[in-house]
Formats: sequence, structure tokens, C-alpha cells
Amino acid sequence: MGNYYSMDSSALRKFYKGKNILITGHSGFKGSWLCRWLELLGSRVSGMSLRPETNPSHFEVLYKNGRQSDYWQDIRLKNKVKEIFDKVNPEIVFHLAAQPSVIESYRNPLETIETNIVGSGNILKAAYENPYTQIVIVITTDKCYENKEWLYPYRENDELGGHDIYSSSKACVELLTRAWQRSFCSLKENGTAIASARAGNVIGGGDWTADRLVVDLIKSRYTGSELQIRSPESTRPWQHVLEPLSGYLQLAMKISADKTLASSYNFGPDISSNLSTLELINLFASIDKKYPRNPRKNNPEFHEASLLMVDSSKAKAILNWKPIFNVQDSVKLTETWYKNFYQKNRLITDEQIDLYMQRIPNVH
Repeated sequence: MGNYYSMDSSALRKFYKGKNILITGHSGFKGSWLCRWLELLGSRVSGMSLRPETNPSHFEVLYKNGRQSDYWQDIRLKNKVKEIFDKVNPEIVFHLAAQPSVIESYRNPLETIETNIVGSGNILKAAYENPYTQIVIVITTDKCYENKEWLYPYRENDELGGHDIYSSSKACVELLTRAWQRSFCSLKENGTAIASARAGNVIGGGDWTADRLVVDLIKSRYTGSELQIRSPESTRPWQHVLEPLSGYLQLAMKISADKTLASSYNFGPDISSNLSTLELINLFASIDKKYPRNPRKNNPEFHEASLLMVDSSKAKAILNWKPIFNVQDSVKLTETWYKNFYQKNRLITDEQIDLYMQRIPNVH
């Protein structure tokens, strides 16, 4: 599967063991994978989030009995956010909490703005005011760029923008993160390093979010629902959820040693992982013939980009990060996770994290 990575797995374990970490949005798809990975690395992980919106959810199948350090709170409530920071006193914050849907942003634009922009401001302010917090990694999206749908991938210094409220809200978070770093972080004793991470479409086991292609594809295979697609020719870079998460972990570790590295980074797959909607569907069908090859096509209700890619050269050069899995690996791992869940009642999240860690060499 893929190529080896120049990150050091032993360094990851050493750095994160015993670290006091807060993840916002830990009940979401990416957040729950990150929460579990950090636990396996030996971190003390607290989470701030709304309760999972889907049933089932990856978080709830992982933690059937809950976790002691869960704080179910809306990040728009600044006083509540500060109270949680004062209880947890995190050394590192991974800020993933957001309204994450383009379609939902058309339906509830003001809620999207409040959650993504104001909520992020509340997190940054609470981190700045907490004497223990040294690093904040703000997770945005590849959709933060002013997407002209051209053939080359976007770099970190390209224009920010967004056609829809979700995308533009994430562009605003990028600007807010940069301004907060410049305005306040040099004023705090020992400083707080703030960086942002931009990733694209992630796939993997445990996602049941509405209006997502792979989720709908999985449901059609294992629950018998009809697969309907909106944009069959749209091309996206597809990557396994562990890929950008490894970038977030590497970014925080690198910044801890050199805070001048705190800036914006893309974490995307290699260009060979860019597939159209139909190509991705056919890749799943090549693994299991029970996946539909001829889904029903619906016209999209709202604007959807037909092409979007990011250039991860900066992360590769400065952070020594690069993808481990190609798109075939990612699809196979995703399908295997759901097959085990639906047909064997087995949860293989830990096994897949362990597989990923095995692919990261120990450097001595």
C-alpha cells in the first residue's frame, strides 16, 4: 500500500504520550478518529462538541459507554468555552468543530457563519487566555480557496474565497487565524503557536453524514437504499481519513520544537488520487460486485465545484509529511471497515490506526 512516509513513528509516540489535549468536534467523523488515535498514543484527551448528529456514529460505536472527559457544548457560547478550557488546561488544541456541510450552509447560512467564524474566535480567545495552551491547530478545508476550477492545485498563498457560505466561512477562519496570531500571540508569555490545516474529501469507516457520496454508496450496498448522485463528472482528490490526521499530528509536533513553523498547510493526496464521482463508484464496485455501477442521477440543488485540488509541497518539504495510501488503498480500507461493521459486527478502527502506524518507519 502506497509509499513510506518520512515521519518517525517512535517520535510521535514519545511526543504525544502524556500530553494534555483538547479536541473540539471530537464527536464528528474526523474528530472521533483523531480522538482514538491520540488515546492510543498515550495522550490525555478531552473533547468539546455537540452530540453526534447521526445514528449510528463513529464516536458512539467507539465509545458505547461514553468518555469521562467529554464536554457537550456549543462553541458559539464563549463563556462556556472558556469554562471548559479552564477545567482542561490543554497543552495542545485541535479545533475541528464546525458546521461542515456546503448544502447545510445554503439552508442555514447564519448558523454556519456563527459556528464557523464566531465559534473559532471563541476557541482562539480561550486558548490565548489559558496559560497552559501552547499550540492550536485550526482545521479548515480545501474549499477555503477562491476556486476557479482550473487544472493545477492550489497552494497556501493562493487567493482565499468561496462560492458558498460554508466555503467562505472557512476562508474567513483562515484570515481570522492569521490575524489572531499576528495580533495577540506575541503578547502572551512563551507565546501560543497557531497554525491552520487545509484538507479535502476524506473517506474511511464510520462516516454516516448526510449528502456524502461514499456514505450514500455504503448505504446502498449494506442497507439497500437507492444510490443517487448529483455530479457524476465532478473530480475530487480522495484520501483516507488518517492521512490528514497524521498531518495535523505532525504539524503540532514540529511546531512544538519551532514555533516559527506555525502557518497554513495543505494536506492532500497525490494527483493520482483525483477521481471523478463515477470513477470512485466503479472502484468500489471492482472490490465488491454488489456495489451499484449505474446510480440514478439527480440535478444538484445548489452549486457544486467540478474540480478542486491542493498542492501539499509545503507540508512535504517543511514537515516531512506525505501520504501513505493511494486511492485504491483508501477505498479498500473504507470498504473493509464497513464490511466488518455490517456483516461481522466488528469494529476495526484500532486495527487500521495500528496499520497506519506500522507504515511509518521508526527512525533512530
